Amino acid sequence: MDTINNDLTNLLQQMGVHQESLGITQRIIIIAGIIIIAFVADYFCRKIVVPTIKKLTAKTQATWDDYLFNDVVLDNICHLIPPVILYALLPFAFPHEPVTLTFILKLCWVYITAVSMRLICSFLTSLYTISSEHEKLKNHPLKGVYQMLKLIVICIGVIIIISTLIDKDPMNILTGLGASAAILMLVFKDTIMGLVAGVQLSANNMLRPGDWITMPKYGADGTVIEVTLTTVKVQNWDNTITTIPPYALVSDSFQNWRGMRESGGRRIKRSLNIDMTTVHFCTPQQLKNFEKRGWLEGFERTGKEEVNLHVFRHYLERYLRHHPRVNTSLTLMVRQLQPTPQGLPIELYFFSANKDWIPYERLQAEVFDHVLAVLPQFGLKVFQSPTGTDILALSKQ
Repeated sequence: MDTINNDLTNLLQQMGVHQESLGITQRIIIIAGIIIIAFVADYFCRKIVVPTIKKLTAKTQATWDDYLFNDVVLDNICHLIPPVILYALLPFAFPHEPVTLTFILKLCWVYITAVSMRLICSFLTSLYTISSEHEKLKNHPLKGVYQMLKLIVICIGVIIIISTLIDKDPMNILTGLGASAAILMLVFKDTIMGLVAGVQLSANNMLRPGDWITMPKYGADGTVIEVTLTTVKVQNWDNTITTIPPYALVSDSFQNWRGMRESGGRRIKRSLNIDMTTVHFCTPQQLKNFEKRGWLEGFERTGKEEVNLHVFRHYLERYLRHHPRVNTSLTLMVRQLQPTPQGLPIELYFFSANKDWIPYERLQAEVFDHVLAVLPQFGLKVFQSPTGTDILALSKQ
């Protein structure tokens, strides 16, 4: 910068213009020349440099340069050129008026700082767009990190602007802010806690955009659509949006269904209550009927007499193992639970090969439709509380 100033000073002296004896006309001419230079530089950048950069980025196969040199970034770069030129050349127009020159240079520096803040923030936005499309980074909650970086840039820019306007060293302002750190922590409590929680969520791979999470405390049951510094947005299955503070996901418990989606199946665990008065030994005729239908294939006999519930459980397990939409490589069993006054619970524990919600519910309903339909073939009944029809029938007897 000093070399440029010296060269311009020598050029003005060769033209017969001395800074020590500038007249009003000469000063106006110099100011007009400086403004024209700034305007020409801005025009050259917008009409020649920017289109050239766009053509070069369009020719490349990579997409990162298209995001990195987008319209917002290039526009902010163009906004920087005129104030930089004015800041460098205006001292020639006001050699003996330090007050006026200082005031104008302060305005230029404030403008340069503000535009630089916008440029860095737009550059960070471009980096976020690039990382969100990267295969290894797109599933990480990086938006909060970029928001924090923007907040740091804005804070530094504001400190520089304030220090410029009041003629103070930025370090002195930072020292003063350090004394009021408790107040700042109170004001930015959610932001600071959100940043720490965001780092923990990302480092421990606890949450990603697109995950299905369940958090009853906050009424959340749906897909994570956005993770920011202060909120995690969850689109519930009824299309409502629930916002959760990031630190709540670290301090409280929530259920993430990503493991289910990445596994081989989705678990079905449901039971029905058998009327225990219908459990009995099978007759020879029943066993012959079961064998004729192939229901005893692979059945291990326990003795001369077989219990109909035992045969029924064997049949259900065989039915599930031959079902085309059941993942038989995962746990599959039909078991008894603790008897209750409402009957003997028989639980079906297996996994659906299709993990999507609608096919999962269809398979579950299909299996239990079959169970209820085949139950009388084994001489068994489902336990259920008496209905109005039952009570009416008893009253007529």
